Amino acid sequence: MKQRIVTAVVAAAIFLPIVLIGGLPFIFMVYLLASVGLYETLRMQNIRLFSIPGLISLLLLWIFLIPSEHIGLLENINYSKFELALLAVLLFLTYTVITKNRFTFDNVAFSVLATLYVGIGFYYFIETRAAENGLTFVIYALFIIWATDSGAYFIGRAMGKRKLWPEISPNKTVEGAFGGIICAIIVAIIFALFTNIGVSLWALVLATAVLSVFGQVGDLVESALKRHYHVKDSGNILPGHGGILDRFDSLLFVLPLIHFLNLL
Repeated sequence: MKQRIVTAVVAAAIFLPIVLIGGLPFIFMVYLLASVGLYETLRMQNIRLFSIPGLISLLLLWIFLIPSEHIGLLENINYSKFELALLAVLLFLTYTVITKNRFTFDNVAFSVLATLYVGIGFYYFIETRAAENGLTFVIYALFIIWATDSGAYFIGRAMGKRKLWPEISPNKTVEGAFGGIICAIIVAIIFALFTNIGVSLWALVLATAVLSVFGQVGDLVESALKRHYHVKDSGNILPGHGGILDRFDSLLFVLPLIHFLNLL
């Protein structure tokens, strides 16, 4: 527990000021986090980041993460993100031939999906922060995820009886999941009282409930991924916490949904 607290304090001392600053420092930080997250994901399939498919995945991720405000970088070469993604798929498939199927079609599918899994969430991290009221929504997202996790943990420990999804995450309970949603709603209401979030109270309550649910789904998705590949933690870059994906799995689902729900 002491190691977890020390890591959390140090990480927050680095992470939160850069979130507050925004701009290029924030974009560079997100690129770094996403790159580590991709490395952790590919490693589960025994694909090295510094290999041909790993570097194609990394380049595709970096292209995917280009913010909308800097999309002119691609317009200068007359290619869209979609076209470059298709090119990456063709390169992956070509590599299956070159390696005589040591790198298989399944590896291609995993590499592409891993890039999208990591890239979508972190892309919307950049887009959310860059929005007019973006800092408020980034903090809102962090608060409801922390509230969901804490509520699910403590209420689950105190009242949990029915397992939520034992095949995926044996310690999570139905009572804990609902407790996490309730805690997230309470925190969101308090947050709205002290900020100008620009969303009506009822809309915020409904949106928070949806985001809390999908934050927990994001956690379960990563748990399912790790269980399938027999991995305890996605990495060890954060002592006591695991890897980047272990810390950002919920955020990868919540931030895109903030946009899909038109909250910004």
